[in-house]
Amino acid sequence: MIEVTRTKLEGVLLVKPSINEDFRGKYVETYNEEEYRAKGIAAHFVQDDISVSSRGVLRGIHGDKTTWKLISCLRGRFYFVVVNCDETSPQFREWESFVLTEENQWQVLVPPKFGNAHLALSDEIVFHYKQSTYYDPGSQFSYRWDDPQFGIWWPIKNPLLSPRDEGKKRD
Repeated sequence: MIEVTRTKLEGVLLVKPSINEDFRGKYVETYNEEEYRAKGIAAHFVQDDISVSSRGVLRGIHGDKTTWKLISCLRGRFYFVVVNCDETSPQFREWESFVLTEENQWQVLVPPKFGNAHLALSDEIVFHYKQSTYYDPGSQFSYRWDDPQFGIWWPIKNPLLSPRDEGKKRD
């Protein structure tokens, strides 16, 4: 069973899967289309991706206009931010943060037109995401992680960034 909670951002959902633990370890079902649809998550996912980062690496803010993403942490601990990047939305520029860990197994559903970013808080993280469309670098938008229009609080001053993430907004 999963528990689905609405967040302050319209369309962004926090998903808490059941964790079954015993003396052998733990078992978590990370996705079951039938159960997710019954809980109102109707996105059809076509691609799964994993990124691995070390402590202090910050990736994002990235997104596009058509893709739903279901984000989870397979290893470690990361600070995850979702930003409404839809200029026609009354919630444009609003953001929310979550700490996703291998212990809590939380997932965040990110709708199209929202950007997301994450900061590795542990020595190594494994960031997993399901996507409703195939990756198309030409359709991506990017904002700088510390873009003042969003006012995002980050628990770091000098993260490790890729050249893309050091840049300005890109459509």
